[in-house]
This record gives sequence, C-alpha cells and structure tokens, in this order.
Amino acid sequence: MPHAATKDGVRLYFEEAGSGTPILFLHEFAADYTNWEPQMRHFSRAHRCIVFSARGYTPSDVPLSPAAYTYEHFYTDALAMLDHLGIAQAHFVGLSMGAYSSLQVALHAPQRLHSMTLAGVGSGSSLEQLESFRAQCRATAEQFDTLGSVEVAKITREAPGRIPFLVKDPRGHADFYAALARHDAKGSANTMRSFQGGRPSIYSMTEAIRQVTTPGLIICGDEDDACIEPSLFLKKHLPASGLTFFPKSGHVLNLEEPALFNATVERFITIVEAGRWNQRDPRSIAGE
Repeated sequence: MPHAATKDGVRLYFEEAGSGTPILFLHEFAADYTNWEPQMRHFSRAHRCIVFSARGYTPSDVPLSPAAYTYEHFYTDALAMLDHLGIAQAHFVGLSMGAYSSLQVALHAPQRLHSMTLAGVGSGSSLEQLESFRAQCRATAEQFDTLGSVEVAKITREAPGRIPFLVKDPRGHADFYAALARHDAKGSANTMRSFQGGRPSIYSMTEAIRQVTTPGLIICGDEDDACIEPSLFLKKHLPASGLTFFPKSGHVLNLEEPALFNATVERFITIVEAGRWNQRDPRSIAGE
C-alpha cells in the first residue's frame, strides 16, 4: 500500500489517478480519502489527482497522543504529501477540516498552491461561541473514546448540516455514516479533541488572510448555517476569492451535489490556469 511519511514519522495512505496539473483533495472530519471518489473519477480525466487519509484515519497511521493532531500537523501533512510525490505546486480542494488546512497552506506556504477551493469552511469560528464550540469538541471526543465510532455515527448522522444530504439522497447519506462508523475511534477522538477543538478561529487571522493572494473559490451550502458567515467573511477578506452558494444544500457538498461541485470547481481551475482569476478590482468595491 502506498504511504507518504510526515515530518514526525506518521505514514499517510494515498491514492492517485490521471496526469496533468496536480489536484490535492483534503477531506472533512467525518470522511476519509474514499469520499472524494466522484471527484477522482471526474478530474483525473485531465489532471493528476491525489487523495489521502489524514493522520488518525486508517489506512493511514493513528498516533496515540492527542498532541500529534494539531492543525499545524494537518496542513504540514498536506505539504509532506506533495514533497513525497515530487510536486512543487498543486490545486488544493478541501472540504471543512480540509478547507481549513488548505487555507493554512495559503497562509504559510503560498508558493505550493495554484489555487484553493474552500468548501464548507469555518464552522466553529464565532469568537463569541468559541469556548462552547471547543467544549462540544471535547465532549464529542469523549464519546468516541467511551462509546466508539459506531455509536457516535448514530448520534451525529442527523446533525443540522447533514440533514439536506439525508433529505435528497438517503442512500448516499447512509453510506457516508456507515463509513464513519468504521473509522478508528482513537483517531477520531484525537482529531476532534486537538484539531477541531484547538484550531484558531479564522476570525482571529484577519490581517494575515488579507495578505493571501492565492486564487480562492469558496463554496457553501445555503442550509449549512455554521459556515455561511465564515464564508462571507472569507469572501470579504481574501483578495482573489470568489463565493458561491449551493441551493438547498448542507455540509457534504461534494457528495450531496457531485455534478454541480465538479462543474463549479472545474470552471474555477480552468480560469485560474488561464491566468484570468485575479484579485478584485478596487473599482468594484463600494466606497472605493
């Protein structure tokens, strides 16, 4: 099985398909590398596509210590994957946790990205609610530790942001949560405790975000309430960003609406590669 090694020796399982300009897909908390299959099949027709399971998600390694699951580990793991494959620069396509990591790469190693797609980004960012969000993350981590992944999957499958998926595609929703039930409980607990419950709010990085010139596409489901305001915030402050909302959609955008997701991201990447996705013209800003 192919694995890439991180700076701290964690082995990350990956798969790739196709040839051309690379696209690196970064999954969300409840997913793993398999949940990008609709995108792998579509984009590998014209691009070199790479998916991997994050640390804590088998068949990648599952470190025992929560200290090995910080947000710094996750974004540098993405860079380690590029290094292992000899890729200098790639399009990053991230969902939720993966979108946050993509943004962190743009903040710390912008030369490694052609572009970034930030889908379902920013839940838990409210500074007023940050401590309660972190407390909930710790509680969920404890559930993984004590109840296991099967029971936590039953508890979380009807979270508000997941309901649109259930309504429009019950079969796909069931498959998604059957996969979550198979996740390593210790890896999920550590990811929830340290990454989800320890990452800085995007609202605390306003000035740094304003300096990011990487072309960015922000995608949000209009029924993913936790991500609407963060998506608007990023659109306001990322200089070369565009924003789109998927109607009647929740958090799992790439699986809820795979055709729309693929077409939207493909158009974005095509424009970026043509050199036509630029920073916003100041003349278009009211008051400028």
